[in-house]
Parts: sequence; structure tokens; C-alpha cells
Amino acid sequence: MLTIYHNPRCSKSRQTLALIEEQKHEVTIVEYLKTPLSIAEIESLMSLLKVSPKDMMRTKEAEFKEQNLANADDKTLIAAMAATPKLIERPIVTDNTRAIIGRPPENVLTLMQADK
Repeated sequence: MLTIYHNPRCSKSRQTLALIEEQKHEVTIVEYLKTPLSIAEIESLMSLLKVSPKDMMRTKEAEFKEQNLANADDKTLIAAMAATPKLIERPIVTDNTRAIIGRPPENVLTLMQADK
């Protein structure tokens, strides 16, 4: 079972979800803009992704600059993602043991192959 942290307005997120569905994989869809992630959930995803907070962020979003996050510490970056979910890179797909960012969408194929 996969979980996708999805933004239906994002073409890469829609493409990744379509790829999962084409492979007939069961998937839980979490629209993280409607249901923001907690700090603990963000930290868990970071651990599964094996990335730093900044690597999990959309640094080109206006909110990143507006919140002056370029030189912020990890705790501040994680809190910013919890408060402003738009800052979270998308889509993120996890099988609860590993996670991957679906950019490009084909990245998710490696997760699905290992999940079989």
C-alpha cells in the first residue's frame, strides 16, 4: 500500500498518481494542502526520504522568500512546512518504509518495484 502526498493542481503530482494507478497499486491519497502535516509527520517523511528539511522544500515559492527561510535552521524550516504546506515538495510517495519525491514522476516506479 502506497501513500501519496498529493496536490491535484500540480501536474507532476497528477502524473505520479496516474502512474501509480496504471500499475494497479493500492494508494491512499493525502491532499496535504487540505489536511496539513504535523511536525512529526514531516520529520517522519524526511527520515524516510533521507533528506534535509531544505531538500524537502519548494524553495522557489514566494512564501519561502517572504518567510526569510534561506538561512533558517532545520527546526524553523520544519515549522514553516507545517504552517505553510505549500512549501512542501510534491508529490511525496511512501510505502511506510521508504519514500520518494515524484520529480520526475517515474521516480515512483523504483518504490513500486520494491513494494511488490
